[in-house]
Amino acid sequence: MREGIHPEYKEVIAVCACGETFLTGTAKNVDALRLDVCGACHPFYTGKQKNLDTGGRIDKFRTKVAAKVAPKAKATKAKVE
Repeated sequence: MREGIHPEYKEVIAVCACGETFLTGTAKNVDALRLDVCGACHPFYTGKQKNLDTGGRIDKFRTKVAAKVAPKAKATKAKVE
């Protein structure tokens, strides 16, 4: 590695919006990092995430695609006849 071209890597305190603090490393020139979410408050890690109604979304998507495909199919049949 070449000397003098790499930023200084240092430990800083990361502070989450929930109040959790922990040490992490960064090359930024800051004293502390402010975070919106962390492992202590993120829904995926806390187990409080919501399950979405994917079945309804899939049906809505299929209906929308079918509506766009059907007019194209009719137009090609009219040209052939």
